Formats: sequence, C-alpha cells, structure tokens
Amino acid sequence: MRPDGSERCDGPMPDLTLHDDRATGAWVAPLVSTLLTLPACVLVYFIGGFSAMACDSCTAPEADRFDSTFGVAFPVLLGGLGLALFLLAASWALPWERRSTARRVGFALAAPVLVAVVYVVFAVLVDWP
Repeated sequence: MRPDGSERCDGPMPDLTLHDDRATGAWVAPLVSTLLTLPACVLVYFIGGFSAMACDSCTAPEADRFDSTFGVAFPVLLGGLGLALFLLAASWALPWERRSTARRVGFALAAPVLVAVVYVVFAVLVDWP
C-alpha cells in the first residue's frame, strides 16, 4: 500500500487460478491392461516354453523341421512379449493429463492384444508335428 491509500500496480496481475489438466480416472486403463497383460504374458511364455517338448517322440526328419522352426519362433515370441510389457509400462508412464488420455488408452489396449497376436504368430511359425 502506498501512503495515499492506493495500491501500487506495476503491471497486470498474474493469473493465480489453478489450471487443473489432470485426467480423472487416468489409472483405469493401465490397471485393467496390467490385470490382463501380465497373466497373459506368463501363460503364453509357459505355453511357448513347454511346446518345445511337443516333438519329443518325433522321428529325426520331423524333429529337425520342428527344431529349426521353433528356433526362430521362440525368439519372436519373447520379443513380442517384451514389446507388450513395454507398451504396458508406457501406458503407466505417460503424464496423467487429459492430453495424454488417448495415447494412454491406446497403449493399454495394445498390450494385451499384442500378447494374443504374438502367440498366434508363434503358433503359425512353428512346424508342428
């Protein structure tokens, strides 16, 4: 306050209102995706790992064909599961703001879908006996 009773103003007053850009319920999509993706990844990993025993009683030519295709398909499976887990982590790591909602939901939806797609690709790549 100045001595004459008026306030001193050197410029426009700053805007002190809060701009709340946080998305309400932003945690729902990553949580649902986590509850679907993690068990699916574990299940697909074990199915893929145990499928190596599918040709234990095969003849030599069948076993060679199976082993050569399995040697390609299993790393594809692991890479796809790793990518699904990366998408899941990205859905959690995005900023909790409204502008990131579409990307967050997209990553959260893509993670469990990718697990299913990767399993189908794995099953197609292997020359089953």
